[in-house]
Amino acid sequence: MPYVDNGGVRIHYELEGDGPPLILQHGFTSSLQNWYAHGYVEGLQSAYRLILIDARGHGLSDKPHDSAAYDLKLRVSDVTAVLDELDIARCHYLGYSMGGRIGFGIARYAPERVYSLMIGGMHPYDSGGNVPLQERTRLLEQGMEAYVANSESQSGPIDPDRRAMLLANDPKALLAAITAPRGPSNMEDVLPAMRMPCLLSVGEADGFFPGVEETAKHIPEVKFVSFPGLDHGQTSRGSEVVLPHVTEFLSEVSRAVAAD
Repeated sequence: MPYVDNGGVRIHYELEGDGPPLILQHGFTSSLQNWYAHGYVEGLQSAYRLILIDARGHGLSDKPHDSAAYDLKLRVSDVTAVLDELDIARCHYLGYSMGGRIGFGIARYAPERVYSLMIGGMHPYDSGGNVPLQERTRLLEQGMEAYVANSESQSGPIDPDRRAMLLANDPKALLAAITAPRGPSNMEDVLPAMRMPCLLSVGEADGFFPGVEETAKHIPEVKFVSFPGLDHGQTSRGSEVVLPHVTEFLSEVSRAVAAD
């Protein structure tokens, strides 16, 4: 089982497929298993070398309980540490929700490591979202059972596999992660300077929709895609609607990279 040590924090990753390298970075309370469960690995592994990473605090990666361990720059360094371990100079990057926030961190701290950024269900601003930070903190302080019960009360029953994955989380690690500095709140100087091709996608019933739509106005080489009627979780699980846009975007970017 592959790990890389990044400053004393072990980061778990998995490799699938063959082709140009593509990182897949999951969202909060999830793990790299989401990409298998929702069809992304099956849909992408024939054309790309997939690098699936368990973010610190999640999955099989280490789970520090100190919020300082979840500074955005450290989360970005987890990604670059995996790339360094694999001797990969640059890659494509696909991140959803928290994984998208890490993607914006890459744009600030390590833009030279990516050919392209694909960010779903996230913007770089502090405002907007689906669950207020105070409410999410209160639920996690009560434990994962309370967190899952609240999710089911809001969105209906959760399938058994996903429920088991959620309950397996360490609530103290998740609390540390969400109370950590969220990264630079002022991205006005970063967005116009993002020269890599970007794909921003979001469900139109997602609380992050307004912020993602606004973000798209400030990135030079951006393609913006929205999905009518889909909320944050539905878009995450909706590979059948998301993947066609991802594969088309990657094909266009890969042709441009090959031509350079």
